[in-house]
Amino acid sequence: MRAMPVACDKYGRKDIMYQHWRWQPHGCDLPRFDATKLLEKLRNKRLVFVGDSVNRNQWVSLVCMVEASIPDDRLKTRIFNGSLISFKALEYNATIDFYWSPLLVESNSDNPIIHRVEYRIIRADRIEKHASVWRDADIIVFNSYLWWRKQKDDMRMKVMYGSFEDGDARLDEMEMIDGFEIALKKLTEWLGENIDKNKTRIFFAGSSPTHSWASNWGGEDSNKCLNETEPIYKVGYKAATTDYSLMAKAKSYFKTLEPKGIHVQILNITELSDYRKDGHPTVFRRQFVPLTKEQIADPASYADCTHWCLPGVPDVWNEFLYGYLMYK
Repeated sequence: MRAMPVACDKYGRKDIMYQHWRWQPHGCDLPRFDATKLLEKLRNKRLVFVGDSVNRNQWVSLVCMVEASIPDDRLKTRIFNGSLISFKALEYNATIDFYWSPLLVESNSDNPIIHRVEYRIIRADRIEKHASVWRDADIIVFNSYLWWRKQKDDMRMKVMYGSFEDGDARLDEMEMIDGFEIALKKLTEWLGENIDKNKTRIFFAGSSPTHSWASNWGGEDSNKCLNETEPIYKVGYKAATTDYSLMAKAKSYFKTLEPKGIHVQILNITELSDYRKDGHPTVFRRQFVPLTKEQIADPASYADCTHWCLPGVPDVWNEFLYGYLMYK
């Protein structure tokens, strides 16, 4: 699994210090990850990551962390089925899935390969196609942030109401943040009506910061995060481009579920990840094929400062998740 597009050492990255940093929160210690204990916790259960490619990054990390404890390939399977990718530890009957749903509700970006990032349409009242995939899950980890960010200052999105079949379809244009609220509202409604609070645990990942603007830490923006080999050490650092407002919106919607006994735990990964300008694939990655020499020489266009090398930062996110699952 480490031979994935974000296995940076496989694609030429020589420094490996990014693999060895450990997050130390104030006032507590993160429990050491124990794959066998987690698999036992997941025995006869299904954990599903739902979201975009950053959430897939976390899914790959977790699968790599647990499958190392299952050396016999006959005791594990991987199945790729369109938007759903599934890993199963057969001895435990434990399933860890990733489901591609970058905007939570139905959208024109639901195909994990064929979609246009800059032109987005969501269906305001349609979530059931996606929800049917995660309905039976015991643990759901949602994430939705990256696709709500503006690529350009004047970027807006369209929201579709009604349907062409019923003849009442209409499209409204709005700001990205307004579309995010519509998706959150629909997701919260679905959770409130369908989740068994005695069975299913729900998590929502905080926003994963990008490090595409090196001027944030005194570097050259043309290099983005290329050649960054150490974290930012300034305590309390927060990049000007890191946006906490979407997570605040998410918290406010999920709070409305509390009276029903449904708790959505926020995985607060944002601040710790903000320090980690060293943890991205930059040009040491693969898209559909490895980058060419010409692309590698053009970091301003091709350096990936959004996703994360593995092993690396998403392993810490999964230590957070592990701590919640095992001890809270």
